[in-house]
Parts: sequence; C-alpha cells; structure tokens
Amino acid sequence: MSSFVVPIEARDAPARLALLRRSDRVPLVLDERWPAPVRAGILSLLAQTPVPAGAEWAALTSGSSAAPRVVVRTHTSWARSFPAVEQLLGALPGDVVLLPAPPSSSLTLFSLAHALAGGPAPEFAATSSRATLFHGTPTHFAAVLASSGAPQLRAALVGGMALPTDIRAEALARRIRVVEYYGAAELSFVAYDDDDGKGLRAFPGVEIAVHDGVIWARSPYIALGYLGEAGPLRRDGAWASVGDRGKLEAGRLRVAGREDDAIQTAGATVIPSEIEQALRTLDGVADVAVVGLPAPGVGRLVAALIEPDRPGCLDAAMLRAAASRLFAPVHRPRLWFAGTIARTSSGKIARAEVERRLASGEVPRV
Repeated sequence: MSSFVVPIEARDAPARLALLRRSDRVPLVLDERWPAPVRAGILSLLAQTPVPAGAEWAALTSGSSAAPRVVVRTHTSWARSFPAVEQLLGALPGDVVLLPAPPSSSLTLFSLAHALAGGPAPEFAATSSRATLFHGTPTHFAAVLASSGAPQLRAALVGGMALPTDIRAEALARRIRVVEYYGAAELSFVAYDDDDGKGLRAFPGVEIAVHDGVIWARSPYIALGYLGEAGPLRRDGAWASVGDRGKLEAGRLRVAGREDDAIQTAGATVIPSEIEQALRTLDGVADVAVVGLPAPGVGRLVAALIEPDRPGCLDAAMLRAAASRLFAPVHRPRLWFAGTIARTSSGKIARAEVERRLASGEVPRV
C-alpha cells in the first residue's frame, strides 16, 4: 500500500480513480472551489503525513463547522455496505446514479467507489435524462425535483442533513422511492428511513446507542481515522462517535445536530437543527441557518439567517411572532438576517462561514 495520498482534480476524478485504485495508491479528490489557503493546507498535509496502514480511500469531511479534514478508510469499510444500499434502492443492472455533489464530497466518492465495484454507473450533473437513481443532499434533491431534471428517477438516497417533509412528499407523489439516511464521513451509514413512517432505524449491520445525549455506532463501516490533526471521531472499544446529539426511542433515532454546533446561551443549550426544522415550515422561508453570535453576559445569542423563497417576500414581524409561538424564550432567535446561506460543496450549511458573515455585518438584519 502507498505511503502517501495522491491528490487529483475533480475534473480528472472519473478516469484517475480507477487507475489509482488499480495501482494501490490512495486517491483524494480536491475541491476546485476551495480558497487558496485551504487548498495549500490540504496539499501540505498530504505531502507531509504518512498514511495509516490499511488505508485505501481518502475522503473529505464536509467542512460545515470548520476547515475540511481528510478521513482515511479501507475499501472494505465501504464495500460491506454496497449490498444493503442496492437492496434499499432496488438497484437493477444498467442503473445510472445522478451525483450532483462534486466528487470531492465523501457521499459522491462513496458512489464512485461503488461504481468501480460494479454498482450503478455515475453521472455528474444537476439533471439527467438517463439517471434512474440519485445520491446527494436534500438541497440537491430539491433542485432536481423542482427542475424535473431526472424524468426516469426511480429511487433516491438522500443524506447529509434532514430531509424536509414537503420534499419527501413531492418525491413520493412522483413515485420516487426515498431512502433518507444519517451518517458521517467518519462513520459512513448509521441509520436510515425508507418511509415506514416511524423514523430512522439502524442501517443494516449497525448497532446504535445514545449515551448522555450523544450518538454512538458500532459497525463494519467506520473509518480508520484522520490524516494529521485529530477531528471529532472518538472511540470506545468497537464503538465510535463524531459527537452528534440525539435520542433513541423504541429503536428509532432522532438526530439533533453536532455537539460542537450547540449554542450556549443564558445558561441553556440550543440545538440549531431543531430551530431550523421548525422555521422551515413558515411561509416565505426557503431555508434557514441558525448559529450563535458572541454576546457579553449571556455567552451567545441565537441568530437565524433566513433564505427567502422569493425576493421581497420576507415578513420580519411574522417571523418574530411565529418564533414566539414555536419556541421557549431562551430558544427564540434574537437576531434575524436575510440572505443567501453559505454551503459546502455537498450542499450542507457551512456554519462557520455563516457565522463569520453575520458577525462581520456582510448580511443585512431584518
């Protein structure tokens, strides 16, 4: 096995991945949209850091809360889940999977690894007349549905963040089977929901536990670790966690967000995903990002960045009134902003960048 990771450009990924895998080198797909300092830091890390024994794939975390990290794993840790994914999607010979996120995204890289092992053929595009399957985030899936850009779509594997109920309903109305999943670049698949109406349950081959509000998983799909600087992955024997919070009730998992995303305000803990989920149901709201902004005396103030579904439709008084109905006082956003939400390459909310833009005054208050 190679003692180093080989960086490749996204545009070269389909051709070079197969070549590098045959030569037993570890590929890492770069993201062309990275700022120059981030790119330089990743390249320096690859040049200086030995690869752990057994590593065969290198993938990037989303960078939703900080700079991306390089996660390394064995091929087997992905390959063992291929049969379960095929069964859940009802995959057939000749299927084509639509991959809107770039190949630098760990979820897209997973599907490329699957394709190299005989899985559905990949297609990198926002729309496709050939695609029968989909793998991506809710943001990308919503865009595909809105554009009617995949008329032959039969099933969708959707992860990275919670799937809004209206998007799920739209897909089901079009007879598209939806498999929503919770996981992480470090853990791969942890839990899934295939529309039985009861919520997330353990993905095949996975055991789930929640200790002190933190989700732990035991499975054959867990990564080896990181290159260089440590990240949120922690282990306790065969169990692993990335610090996501949640509840396990009657075998069903409710995910409440990353532990380090929690906002400490006036002695209380606010989970951004819970606030976002409720605010997304309001008229005129296309999406929401909730972060904490520094405030002397209380720690942080809950701030909500609203992305309106059309220009000029946002009613600030309505938002504040709705928040008063929906949340206890300490959980209500105290600062409201309107604008475009910064996202990672895979479509997740880039919380660190959202917080920076709000704190710097780049986004207008409402």
